[in-house]
Amino acid sequence: MGYLLDTNIVSAIFKNNQKVIIKLDSLRTQQEKVFMSAMTYYEIERGLLAVNATKKLKNLETLANEYQVLLLDDMAIFQKASKIYADLKQRGLPIQDADIFIASTAIIHDLIVVSDDSDLSRITGLKLENWLTDE
Repeated sequence: MGYLLDTNIVSAIFKNNQKVIIKLDSLRTQQEKVFMSAMTYYEIERGLLAVNATKKLKNLETLANEYQVLLLDDMAIFQKASKIYADLKQRGLPIQDADIFIASTAIIHDLIVVSDDSDLSRITGLKLENWLTDE
């Protein structure tokens, strides 16, 4: 089983959150796979570019090399995202498209999403962990 880092977890890495750093170090020693979604990369990069955070942009590149970025290059991801969107809309529980794409990427790749976003708990069939609150 592998892990997919959500945007708020990548932000926590940039803030040197020790809970997240320790968990990542533990997974590294266990040789567990950890990935970043292309949507997470996009959300982080656009924010850093908007404030001209050049040092953090270099850190993002380093992170992207360490935790492979999973691209939205499979129609199955888009089909799953469409189903998630329709399900949430029918239930009156819409969430942001970026979160839907992160979730669909995780489901298609059979990964656990690591996030501090409670909206993701609305998605049926999504495996979710929160390293910021989990003990």
